[in-house]
This record gives sequence, C-alpha cells and structure tokens, in this order.
Amino acid sequence: MNRRSMLRHLGSFAAVAAIAPAVLAQQGAPYQALSSKIEGDTPGKIELIEFFHYGCPHCRNFDPLLHTWLKSLPDDVTFRRVPAIWGNPQLRELARLYYTLEAMGEIDRLNEAVFTAVQDKKLPLHTEQGARDWATAQGLDVAKFMDTYKSFGLNTQLQRADQLAKMYEIKGVPTMAIGGQYLTSASMTGSHEGTLKMVDELIVKARSELGG
Repeated sequence: MNRRSMLRHLGSFAAVAAIAPAVLAQQGAPYQALSSKIEGDTPGKIELIEFFHYGCPHCRNFDPLLHTWLKSLPDDVTFRRVPAIWGNPQLRELARLYYTLEAMGEIDRLNEAVFTAVQDKKLPLHTEQGARDWATAQGLDVAKFMDTYKSFGLNTQLQRADQLAKMYEIKGVPTMAIGGQYLTSASMTGSHEGTLKMVDELIVKARSELGG
C-alpha cells in the first residue's frame, strides 16, 4: 500500500483498514539502490528493516511469511520493524502501540492480534482508551503497559521511526531495507515470496561489499 493511496483514504482510521489490497505487480527492477548508505544501529552487522503499518493488508499478508523466514536469519544479520507514520497522527499512535508491545516483550505473541483488531474488528487502537481496553483484553499488565505507552523513551522511538522512513524515502509498505543500501518490496518483485528471495540475494550482495 503506497503512501499517497493511504493518506487519500484517511477520513477515518476505519477507512485505512478497509482499503482493498491492490494487485501486486512487478514494476521494473526487483530492487532499488540508495544514493548513499544509511548506517545501521549495529556496526559490523547487515541490518534489515521492515517498514510497515497495521492498517495495511499487504503488511498483514506478508507478516507470517516474514516470521517463518526470520527463523533462519544468518548470524551476521540483524532485523527490526519500523512502523511507517508519514506525519499521520493515527499511524503515529499505532506505532506507539507497536513499540509498547515490543518494549514489553509481547510483540511476537500479539503482532497478528493487532492486525486483526485493526483490520477485521475495526477497534480504535489508535486512541489511548482503545489501546488500554485492548491491552486489558489481552491479559497484559495494564499499569506497565500505560507507563511504557506514555514514556519519554517511546516518544523518542516514534521520532526516530519517522526520521528513518524519510531517510529511506519510503513511499509504500511493506518495504524491506537491506544493509542501509537497498530497498525491495512486492511491488518491485511481484510477490511477497519474491521479496524474501530478493532479500536473500541482497544480503549476499551487502555481505560481499562489507568484505565478508
């Protein structure tokens, strides 16, 4: 789902979740090389980033494939997700929910549940009360959840996420960034499976450029 399409439909957050998936079609090269390398957070490692957001049906479809693929991640590769915000307050609050669950060690257990709550149940998880009610229903420690949700450190993560999307010039999700140098997605490769195959190839390419 590209940024322009998403923002055009943001009259309400329910509209984001309701957008029908577009046909995934290859357009030109299967990856894009950045004009300059973006340094990762772990020197000496190849950093992978998935840019995504919870209102995106393509991100939801990609997630189980990515989860399985990550089980065989090489030792010299690190992975993290970065929620796309694009200056939109509703996506910012969903990103807040993501980082809260990540900080609590609950993201692997509840990531799919967030997609379901947003896209199928149309729950207002982009609001503080909606997030609190949902966290309660998931059996989380609500006091700990809210402390994390409102923390200064989490606000810093949100700012960093928005900065990274701008640095990488992310215009659609899900998009994979490899080694601070390359981008690929299903709109480039033609399928989610093709995206992961291309990521494998770009890891090898990035490793050779590091001298590995």
